[in-house]
Amino acid sequence: MGQLMKGSIRLTRFIVRRDFVRLVLWVVGIAAITLAVPLAFQDLYPTQEQRNVMAETMRNPAMTAMVGPGNLEHYTLGAMTAHQMLLMTAVAVALMNILLAVRFTRAEEESGITEMLRALAVGRRSPLIAALSVLVGVNLLLTLITWLGLASLRLEGLDSTGALLYGLTLGGTGLFFAGVAVVCAQLAESARGATSLSMIVLVLSYLIRSAGDVTESAVSWFSPLGWVTFVQPFSENNGWPIVLAVTSSMLLGMLAGSLQGRRDLGSGFIRTKPGRIHASAYLASPLGLVLRLQRTGMIIWAIGMLMLGISYGSVLGDMESFFDGNELLKSMLAGNSNRPIAEQFLPMLMLVMAFIATIPGILVMHKLASEEKKGRIDSLLGLRVSRYRIMGAYVLVALLNGVVMNSLAAVGLWAAGRSVMDKPLSLELVFGASAVQLPAIAVMIGVNAFLIGFIPKWSSVIWLYLVYSFMTLYLGSLFQVPEWAARISPFGWVPEWPIEMMNWMAAGCLFVIAVGLLSAGMYGYRNRDIQ
Repeated sequence: MGQLMKGSIRLTRFIVRRDFVRLVLWVVGIAAITLAVPLAFQDLYPTQEQRNVMAETMRNPAMTAMVGPGNLEHYTLGAMTAHQMLLMTAVAVALMNILLAVRFTRAEEESGITEMLRALAVGRRSPLIAALSVLVGVNLLLTLITWLGLASLRLEGLDSTGALLYGLTLGGTGLFFAGVAVVCAQLAESARGATSLSMIVLVLSYLIRSAGDVTESAVSWFSPLGWVTFVQPFSENNGWPIVLAVTSSMLLGMLAGSLQGRRDLGSGFIRTKPGRIHASAYLASPLGLVLRLQRTGMIIWAIGMLMLGISYGSVLGDMESFFDGNELLKSMLAGNSNRPIAEQFLPMLMLVMAFIATIPGILVMHKLASEEKKGRIDSLLGLRVSRYRIMGAYVLVALLNGVVMNSLAAVGLWAAGRSVMDKPLSLELVFGASAVQLPAIAVMIGVNAFLIGFIPKWSSVIWLYLVYSFMTLYLGSLFQVPEWAARISPFGWVPEWPIEMMNWMAAGCLFVIAVGLLSAGMYGYRNRDIQ
């Protein structure tokens, strides 16, 4: 056993030194948001009466589906923080662990780094053990910073026990999805496949939890994100779901080690389907090749976006009946009270789905950067193919992803709402609320194309820009973000249609900016050196 683990400590130090900045940015970013939320709540809702009023606005199925249940009877500052932010933060922690776990395992194996290390005095399981050791350390550090940070705020309702459980919940969730990712890294033959499988588990966990929380059934028990909502730090303080998450992560880690010992280096248990002997005609063009490479990912994302729309649409009927006759709750809505309740919630739901629909488009553009780093793009450039055609194919598929994914989410919401609402939303209304987000999605893809065209090493900055957009718009009222800060994001120029009038000037400007960024990115890609 010692030979199998030989060199794992040195590999652990190597990973930390190589990815130190990346790890610090993740931990500091998540911790900073976590600590900023209760301070913002203290400024916005300084009295218990104001928090009780806020609790009434959260008593609706739509909010339960999004953030989970909470202790609305005793809505202290701590209970409010845990209710509105714990689940969303746990999802961010899960994403962090999935991306890091795949990077430290399957991505290194795919790029040949693991094979080079194995040629040295390194045990067979040392790379996996080193990766898991780093992930455990990152989650422990996040737990510690969150616990001490929340406790040091010394705000009413934020006791040390609740702060510890809050931090342990984030750390336990991170370890669970790190275990999921390393298992998927053994099953899939590529980093993209491992990431896709892990994301499927995360999306299904969110949807299962959403369905279980809205119906108040035991279905939530089958979701690790459901365990997050059961902890209830700062109120009920249930610690046993954390034990369940940590225990499950240990079992997943052992399963990953067992699977690694049963496969050859570079292989996976889910075999890639053999291709045709002769390629089809549409593969003769860059667009056909890109579509073929992205086909599996597009199908997975399409199913996920459709299910997301269905999950949000399924609560519209209950939401209408909940608000019906309650003038106090109706007066708390930011929109026009003369409109139906569902229409007033529609812009917020569409904004969330637009943010998610932007991700697959960005992933397509990052595939171009990845192919360049791995040297595969040289094979295409050696043929009679221009760089404009190559990047144009990726840009077109990225835009297609944004349109299709956003539209599928709208279809799912409309179809589910039609089956549960007495007066369902019209298809034109839902698609209109969805379509107003498309220029902003195009701008985000344009920014990514611009970075790849001129400064490819900084192409990952687009993720920070997307997170910034989400924080300033979805949580803008919470953090009292000024209007100019929200306008930095393209989504800040999108009107809340149908509550607000359509701003055709803003939509046209966003379209022009998107075209300009895409054109500039393609020009830069055409003239710079290939890495």
